[in-house]
Amino acid sequence: MREVDVKSVRDTIEKLFVEANLFLPCDVEQSIRRAGESEISPAGRNILKSLLDNLDAAKDLNVPICQDTGMAVVFMEIGQDVHFVGGALGEAINEGVRRAYVGGYLRKSVVSDPLERRNTDDNTPAVVHYSIVPGDKVKITAAPKGFGSENMSRLKMFTPAASEDDIVNFVTECVVSAGSNPCPPVVVGVGIGGTFERCALLSKEALQIPLDLENENPRYAALERRMLESINKTGVGPQGIGGKNTALGVKIKTYATHIAGLPVAVNISCHVTRHKTAEI
Repeated sequence: MREVDVKSVRDTIEKLFVEANLFLPCDVEQSIRRAGESEISPAGRNILKSLLDNLDAAKDLNVPICQDTGMAVVFMEIGQDVHFVGGALGEAINEGVRRAYVGGYLRKSVVSDPLERRNTDDNTPAVVHYSIVPGDKVKITAAPKGFGSENMSRLKMFTPAASEDDIVNFVTECVVSAGSNPCPPVVVGVGIGGTFERCALLSKEALQIPLDLENENPRYAALERRMLESINKTGVGPQGIGGKNTALGVKIKTYATHIAGLPVAVNISCHVTRHKTAEI
């Protein structure tokens, strides 16, 4: 049994959320650069150049990439041989988020009640997903999620009779109906299988997969390519003004499901697909 002080979790969470908001993952940045080189629309090329200029400015000035610094989403992979000491884990996570958003001068966008709409003024509470894995390590992923893109996400309970074409068309239609709202070029996370709630979580987990990492299942790797090609043929383009680069990538995560169901969820992320991971 390995003891892990929750203070180290708190400090790691604080660091991850600040850095995730200031620096885009290399695979996402490189995808935007490639999109700028391949874009055929003059207006689209100008948009992509502006996005790259913005990334460079964020690095140089040490300021957030986007004004919407997101709701704090945390993925915790906890080794089953870990024992947390020094306090409550959930409180440590939220304290790390609080320190990141207050001390890091990040925008506070969370309201305590969905109907009363009173801002918590420190971006807590976080949305936390725990999983227990073998070993004695703790893997933490901070994923700030802006709501211009989050609001465009959808879930459909297909019947098992649905074809791959039906799924590709649904994912494509989600992106087309979103238009300029999620600040394309987007990254699309797709969850297939599980139950209603597990499918939605799969789609969010899919957004954390590096864009340059091919799906280990050849069938789903091919399906990701089909979806990306279909989306980029729509002509929505950068910021919705037209062009060939509507999406930077599509990632799929799957899970077993019931014989009577085929849930499919789409979680859209803007070009600022932020996430950063550390291990304790």
